[in-house]
Amino acid sequence: MEVDQMSLFTRRRVVIGVGSLAALVLIVIGGTYLYVNVISGDAPAPLSLESSPPPATGGNTDLTGDWAVAGGSEAGYRVDEVLNGQDNTVVGRTSDVTGQVTVANDEVTAGEITVDMTTVTTDSGSRDGQFRGPIMQTDEFPTSTFTLTSPVPLTGLDAGGPISVTATGDLKVRDVTHSIEIQLEVQRSGNGVQVAGSGAIQFSDFDVDPPNLGFVKVEDHGTVEFLLTLDRG
Repeated sequence: MEVDQMSLFTRRRVVIGVGSLAALVLIVIGGTYLYVNVISGDAPAPLSLESSPPPATGGNTDLTGDWAVAGGSEAGYRVDEVLNGQDNTVVGRTSDVTGQVTVANDEVTAGEITVDMTTVTTDSGSRDGQFRGPIMQTDEFPTSTFTLTSPVPLTGLDAGGPISVTATGDLKVRDVTHSIEIQLEVQRSGNGVQVAGSGAIQFSDFDVDPPNLGFVKVEDHGTVEFLLTLDRG
């Protein structure tokens, strides 16, 4: 029986094409798994207070006055995504944080923290490019700001802490301002004060569309987090 050489050739091309596509899919999935679980590793732990801070010196426990954000402070975001079918947690951070808080009568009576969004980085340059470009538009809106709108009690901090409190304020991202609650852990550290905080946000509250590029889909919510070192201003 004669074999149709053209049909045989066509079938071979189909088989080779399907095999190549399957191999490509395996490479993509396997490469993503390798990146997420081996190369990238676990996401950084949430920012937290020092476990054994130095005690307040000189016996000065009065916190009244102005306090400024000092060096060593950090702020950023944490969000979950699905990358080629693999669950992944992305953490972006910057040390370009400024601000000031005012304490009177054992309360934080005013405060404003500003974060330079142009220097927030993750473990991926391409992801950071998307963050600074279409997502956050940092050329037009280079900073985000949290402004306290209600006093925060500091009862117990004169003994060193840590204490747990809630701060309510306005978070401004791009050109949109929305009220959020931040959970705070506060403690004395030498002559300064440490503040670790985090708060949940919905991206839609700030008119931010989470990326959905087919191979990567970002959740519609995330967490803002920070660790501040405060010195007397």
